[in-house]
Amino acid sequence: MIAYTIITLLALLAAASCELSRDLMMLQQNSYRPERYSRWLRESGDTTAPRRLMGFVVFFIALSLFSHALGSQALMLLFGAFTSWHLLRQKYKKPLVWTPRARRIYAVAAVLALLTIVGAVFAFACSVDSALYSAAVAALGVYCASHCYMFAAVWLLKPVDKAINRKFYNRAAGLLQSMPDLKIVGITGSYGKTSTKHYLYRILSEHFDTLMTPGSYNTTLGVTRTINEMLKPYNEVFIVEMGAKNVGDIKEICDLVHPHIGIITAVGPQHLESFGSIENVCRTKFELADSLPADGLAVVNNDFEAAKARPVSNVACERYGIKNTAGARFTAVDIEYDSYGSGFTVRDLEGKLPDLRLRTRLLGECNISNLLAAVAVARHLAVPDDKIAYAVEQIEQVEHRLSIKRTPGGVTILDDAFNSNPVGSTMAMEVLGKMPGRGIVVTPGMIELGEQTFELNAQLGDAIARNADIAIIVGHYNRDAIVEGLRRSGMPEDRVRLVDSFAEAQSVLQPMLRAGDTVLYENDLPDTFK
Repeated sequence: MIAYTIITLLALLAAASCELSRDLMMLQQNSYRPERYSRWLRESGDTTAPRRLMGFVVFFIALSLFSHALGSQALMLLFGAFTSWHLLRQKYKKPLVWTPRARRIYAVAAVLALLTIVGAVFAFACSVDSALYSAAVAALGVYCASHCYMFAAVWLLKPVDKAINRKFYNRAAGLLQSMPDLKIVGITGSYGKTSTKHYLYRILSEHFDTLMTPGSYNTTLGVTRTINEMLKPYNEVFIVEMGAKNVGDIKEICDLVHPHIGIITAVGPQHLESFGSIENVCRTKFELADSLPADGLAVVNNDFEAAKARPVSNVACERYGIKNTAGARFTAVDIEYDSYGSGFTVRDLEGKLPDLRLRTRLLGECNISNLLAAVAVARHLAVPDDKIAYAVEQIEQVEHRLSIKRTPGGVTILDDAFNSNPVGSTMAMEVLGKMPGRGIVVTPGMIELGEQTFELNAQLGDAIARNADIAIIVGHYNRDAIVEGLRRSGMPEDRVRLVDSFAEAQSVLQPMLRAGDTVLYENDLPDTFK
């Protein structure tokens, strides 16, 4: 009997441990912010998921049958074994990264869980058998209430994390102060900032020793880490991508790096669930322009009405645009697309600089717009035009941002799976519509659009119907909205496939492919939106 109870306890400890790891992964995907994690719990229904509800049922059965433990132990053992097996074999698009902070949170949560189990043993045990049974029931309780342990760990570690972050922040600030000649370029925007960062880095690297923030290191902590770990005394330019989900996020980064040049690539309906309104989005993005010194330069995309209407009076401002050139200095004309990329001419509408013809492997108007911003900064920093042209021609497509691949079977893949947005998705659909052969779209739609989520995803459905021959809609999160757009634009039902996962989408897609087809992957939702 004791051996049976020990096995039950171990199975439930494994289930609780795996669930705490999964909760930590979701907390990490929500930037370790309790308010975002709480929102995700509400919207995802994770606290009332079938597996967790079953855990509560088994927990209360185990409590009620405390004096007749054999039957309830069988239930607990089955539940613990199945749950552990399920969680261990689960695959995630963005798995948990065991950073020092993640380790601290998990360690504190685990200690709190163990204290719960030990407390249950002392409170209810009168024999070895009952002690083990009490521990098993408590371990099941930890599984059922695992979110609470995450919240408690984050709260307890607040002063520790604050002290650690301040130490790294001060070190980074000191390093920047020791390099007064370093030119710092900040880049923000609702969309396009990562691509613009890569394009500008490639161009400036032809003329300067340049560093950029890697990957998605676009928060204050990410920028701090970049400075402390990667900045060298010989760097001449530092390009800082600045992300934001709340008012004040951009200012916080600017207060650390004090940029000389700022690029605002877009102001649009992104992260509306946290910002609340497009006005707050605009105010936050322009925190970058507001932070620039009097001798600095703001570079603003006029193709977004909110950005165009927002005046910049504290610093020189050069605006650019392709569709809306009124008041802009730089634009792109004579745009041409082919199967190898694009060609366009950068024109200075003030006539101070000569036309610059450029060739790139990139596709789409949004990519050309991002290149315009990078070229404007490069010319401001006196990079010769021949070096700009060479760098632009050598720029590699940024992975998952409308990059092109061709399969041996003659199928063209347009990969636009990173962080879809209303402007970028429309542009991707237009590119698909200009490609030869059948066009096939695989998409779960767009997220974090607040009250506009349904209508903007319905508009995505409209764009799919206009430009694609077949639509494969993934998941349930935006399904109704996209299908509504497809229907109102007249796309036949037999050309629409509804699937639950990308794995199922692949199994539906593969048999229908033939040489000459083009497949567009538009967005790939993270695990928090499954």
